[in-house]
Amino acid sequence: MNLRDDIRNIAIIAHVDHGKTTLVDKLLHQSGTFRSNEFVEERAMDSNALEKERGITILAKNTAIEYKEKRINIMDTPGHADFGGEVERIMKMVDGVLLVVDAYEGTMPQTRFVLKKALEQKLTPIVVVNKIDKPSARPLEVIDEVIDLFIELGAEEDQLEFPVVYASAINGTASLDPDPANQEENMNSLFESIIEHIPAPVDNSNEPLQFQVTLLDYNDYVGRIGIGRIFRGTMKVGQEVSLMKLDGAVKKFRVTKMFGFIGLKRVEIQEAKAGDLVAVSGMEDINVGETVCPTDHQEALPILRIDEPTLQMTFLVNNSPFAGREGKWVTARKIEERLMAQLETDVSLRVENTDSPDVWVVSGRGELHLSILIENMRREGFELQVSKPEVIVKEIDGVKCEPIERVQIDVPEEHTGSIMESLGMRKGELVDMSSNGGGQTRMVFNVPARGLIGYRTEFMTLTRGYGILNHTFDSYQPLFAGQVGGRRNGVLVSLETGKSTQYSILALEDRGTIFIEPGTDVYEGMIVGENNRDNDLTVNVIKAKQMTNMRSANKDQTTTMKKPKLMTLEESLEYLNDDELCEVTPQSIRLRKKILDKSERERAAKKKKYAEV
Repeated sequence: MNLRDDIRNIAIIAHVDHGKTTLVDKLLHQSGTFRSNEFVEERAMDSNALEKERGITILAKNTAIEYKEKRINIMDTPGHADFGGEVERIMKMVDGVLLVVDAYEGTMPQTRFVLKKALEQKLTPIVVVNKIDKPSARPLEVIDEVIDLFIELGAEEDQLEFPVVYASAINGTASLDPDPANQEENMNSLFESIIEHIPAPVDNSNEPLQFQVTLLDYNDYVGRIGIGRIFRGTMKVGQEVSLMKLDGAVKKFRVTKMFGFIGLKRVEIQEAKAGDLVAVSGMEDINVGETVCPTDHQEALPILRIDEPTLQMTFLVNNSPFAGREGKWVTARKIEERLMAQLETDVSLRVENTDSPDVWVVSGRGELHLSILIENMRREGFELQVSKPEVIVKEIDGVKCEPIERVQIDVPEEHTGSIMESLGMRKGELVDMSSNGGGQTRMVFNVPARGLIGYRTEFMTLTRGYGILNHTFDSYQPLFAGQVGGRRNGVLVSLETGKSTQYSILALEDRGTIFIEPGTDVYEGMIVGENNRDNDLTVNVIKAKQMTNMRSANKDQTTTMKKPKLMTLEESLEYLNDDELCEVTPQSIRLRKKILDKSERERAAKKKKYAEV
């Protein structure tokens, strides 16, 4: 069996923030892929503005580096479970993985999630213990944790014989020795481990072509671009090929352009063969999982599984009193076009039309998946409204089932009781609990996804900001009866439209938590704060102080105002109740009642009450 020893295909997998993208940066720099005078910004692989700000990878990306006349194709994958669909498909393109683990945090929920996907594909692992320079690093214990995880996930014997490289990606150093003092001033030990341990792809380029699309990109000039791996044969520009569609149909087309990868650039190439990762254009309706093969030898590869959405939201055209003030794109036609454009590249997203032309049901992998789409839309100048996220209930063998999440929580010991109580009320079930000394406790729960909507804010309050919460999808299980989780407090709702005043906000402070600053434009039915009690309260936030020329004995005393709680987009989405919407515009995020008029709201509430009785 011939091998292409000049090539290695690997994916970098890890939990969020364990240093994947920084590691790729350093590999790119040290391999000499960039010219010495070329300016390259940090975390160069995170190309999207949101990725840079949040320090997370949202889209899987590929790059290639040259080392000792060998080409290493590297796929940088997202660590968040919401983007798990991307991770799973990338595993099909590579022959090995670099599992990056933080030298202090050790194995985390997403480490488990991404490693499980890699082991299922029988990929060869290399473990990189990163951040070895941290004073709190505990590399040997972390390696024990990794071995335990491999065994728990049913790794095969040869997968358990993984090599370990200890590195500090931020400093660009690595070594095979766990002692941080023995770090070498470069990453050669990691490069050598990749060349030595990751299998080279099989060279079967003289057989009929098979190329499978794993990722999609879109370009205004050439349309859809399919990115994937050539598993067999050779592909040339101008070649007439067949596209084996997912539904069994076959389409013929000509390869108009083909791109290879080097560094961060796409380079136009004329020919590629088995083992190469390439991008191909020329097909209008190419989709993930479809196979390109010769017209005279039509043989499709197994279809790739794409993660089903677990959460849905309703997107609506903005119809609030302030609609059209800030946004450039406000019409139903523009919003629908934008959602359809998102479907071109995001395979885990679903968009369904409803009876109303101004309303769409958008389903995704989780809150982060959907909130990133909303955030991108508002930055592009869109105005829209969204409803409370709801989990998607599935019918399995005639039984209604809901998604269950595996939740890992790290908290100081004194907060364990309150966390167990709060998750117990959300139908959480404690699976594991351990103490790692140092006063920290790690707990693992299985919780219905419904129960986690809106939980993060409560969690941060309970742990005073010291807790760490991570969760990944675990399984579908029979539906719990009744309501799970949800907000317990009512809200403060504005009675009138106008500008809020400091005077009226000060008068309301003892009623609850205020969400707006003085001078904010508000409208009737807009939510301006949280009530201390469980009922909604309509309040006047635009009332000004009566000015008289009478002097008061206790002259205007200097009063200090509490800082308002300004909510981010994710917090706002989590906060919503069934009868509320979140209005999203380029400059503002406002919470509002679906029915703005107070008396109409009261009538609707009465009707609902009678209906329940």
